[in-house]
Amino acid sequence: MLWYHIVFLALIQGVTEFLPVSSSAHLILPSQVLGWPDQGLAFDVAVHVGTLVAVIGYFWRDIFSILSGWCHSLRTGEKSDNSRLGWWVIIATIPAVLFGLVFNHYIEDNLRTINVIAFTTIVFGVLLWLSDRYFSSSKKLNELRLPSVVVIGIAQAMALIPGTSRSGVTMTAARFMGFTRDAAARFSFLLSIPIILAAGSLKIFELVTVYKLVNVDWHSMLWGIVLSGVSAFACIHLFLKWLNKVGFLPFMLYRLVLGGFLIFLVNMG
Repeated sequence: MLWYHIVFLALIQGVTEFLPVSSSAHLILPSQVLGWPDQGLAFDVAVHVGTLVAVIGYFWRDIFSILSGWCHSLRTGEKSDNSRLGWWVIIATIPAVLFGLVFNHYIEDNLRTINVIAFTTIVFGVLLWLSDRYFSSSKKLNELRLPSVVVIGIAQAMALIPGTSRSGVTMTAARFMGFTRDAAARFSFLLSIPIILAAGSLKIFELVTVYKLVNVDWHSMLWGIVLSGVSAFACIHLFLKWLNKVGFLPFMLYRLVLGGFLIFLVNMG
């Protein structure tokens, strides 16, 4: 890749991983729309590592509290908000893992197209806005219960379809369940940690076992980690800071414009 490919793709991954606009769609589009070379597995690993470091770095206090409470509950049987949240993250992750194991190859071979991305970008953008506009939202993060967690987990599994947006669909589900914007966003970000870790680990395993680390551009990987990590950290901070002020309408409008542009490209082709 050329240097501006590296910079653009790393920044795009860092920014879109946690915004409700679909990072997978934005990483697919440059190669299909602009004719850029595919960034390759090694670079995918790098930007996943960068975003993982960012979200862990931003929420390290919450993560420490959750892990401490969860481990304490295993030893003593005493339950707390943190121990429950630890279990909720685990439970909500299971559907995505199972869905990925069963359908990942089919999705990779058949659904990474502009048509699919355009459709999911528009539909799930509208659903995000509807959940934010018309459903009550008074529940806090400590009010999460198993039925809501299962719904959010199933929604997260749908994000394997390009254009859906993992963060977007989990926030949508949480808003439909009556949670505040802040609670929906924070739970979505916490859910991203095991998912990104699992996806990154799978890619690293494939990189090591299948490609034997041959022709890996370590310089590009390093820049991918740094740029995606810094941009993701800034994105999380600004998103949580501004979310209650701006809501999800701007993201819905962006998705409508992007989806319409993609439909235009398909028709022009």
